Amino acid sequence: MLATLTHLWLHLGWPLVRLLIFLGIGLLAALLIESLGWTKKLAAVARPLTRFARLPQVVGASFSISFVSGMAANTLLAESYSEGRISKKVLILANLFNSLPSNFTHLPTTFFIMVPIIRSAALVYLGLTLSAAIGRTVLIGVVARFALRHDAAAGPIKEPGPEAKKPGFREAWQNTRKRFRKRIRKIASYTVPIYILFYALNESGFFAGAEHFMAEHLSWLEWISPQAISIITFQVVSEFTAGVAAAGALLQSDAMQGHEVVLALLAGNVLSSPVRALRHQYPYFAGIFRPKVAAELILAGQLYRACSIVTVMLLYLLCIRLNAL
Repeated sequence: MLATLTHLWLHLGWPLVRLLIFLGIGLLAALLIESLGWTKKLAAVARPLTRFARLPQVVGASFSISFVSGMAANTLLAESYSEGRISKKVLILANLFNSLPSNFTHLPTTFFIMVPIIRSAALVYLGLTLSAAIGRTVLIGVVARFALRHDAAAGPIKEPGPEAKKPGFREAWQNTRKRFRKRIRKIASYTVPIYILFYALNESGFFAGAEHFMAEHLSWLEWISPQAISIITFQVVSEFTAGVAAAGALLQSDAMQGHEVVLALLAGNVLSSPVRALRHQYPYFAGIFRPKVAAELILAGQLYRACSIVTVMLLYLLCIRLNAL
């Protein structure tokens, strides 16, 4: 009995409490930024991009915040969407637009894990994935510029005129606390049951089964060497670090070349991301946004991300083939 309770606390209770704490911190930060009127200042960092893309000021603010906290940035967008200040079209575009700062958030950790293990291949892999992230943001900027040209619901495109006097910190804090209490209850009402459901699915082996199914059906990757299949399999059934470790062992033994490792890691990135996004991203997204909207954002983000990674992978493969001629 004690062992069961300990297991539940370590794998369900504490992770759920930690998630709610971080959700609360993100929500508090986003609400306080709005109450203090700092949105415009934060938006100034991304103003050239958002002005070109005809995206509203709050998107620029969320873009800037994404470099520090993706959760706070998403909360800022969710608040604007729930209050009708931005349309769903803008919400989806903003979520895709923020892929670049989201990539930078994980870049230092990934860099220091990969470089000691696979050396120069890590720099090529990180350069390609960063290029894909930059490409995603630039392309969304171009798409938004045309998609929002006649969209009155997109939000204010022009910079606002003179503003009313901004509230002091005490007034802003009181307003933030009032809104926080109301919003956090709503977030918890979605997050807790969804997190418990996904925990049950994980314990029942649903996600492990899905990952093994994907790993067993990789025969279509004939253009990748047999050794590379092991790297992809490790990424899909275990985690990214396991795939990197397998790649390091194969490089060390001269069983694979650097470009083969890069291609395998990119393919594994595309194949492993959807299940992990569903398992780890959806529970907290469903707390910030409504469950249906959260599913739409994750689906759009995963499809767009996969297309961009496949594109840079094919371009890299083309460069290798041209150099071999």
